[in-house]
Amino acid sequence: MSIAYSLEYGLDEMEMHEDAVEKGDRVILVDDLIATGGRRRARSSSCASSARRCSPPVFIIDLPDLGGADKLRKLDVPVRTLITFEGH
Repeated sequence: MSIAYSLEYGLDEMEMHEDAVEKGDRVILVDDLIATGGRRRARSSSCASSARRCSPPVFIIDLPDLGGADKLRKLDVPVRTLITFEGH
């Protein structure tokens, strides 16, 4: 299974084996960084299309100046982070 998404500096693609998670399994997505939110929106599509139950995502670092967390919150996606680095 493959999902393409936009980054702040170009395009990327995420892949996962279709049999990696079975229907009915609960999935939690842990990401190292939330910048623009593109990767997270792609994962939402991936979870929905594979009929898995995805828990709200967890991020280690938020870069709020890039606006990704705010974009997700406007889509009613809960955003949890451990560390926030503001400014450049």
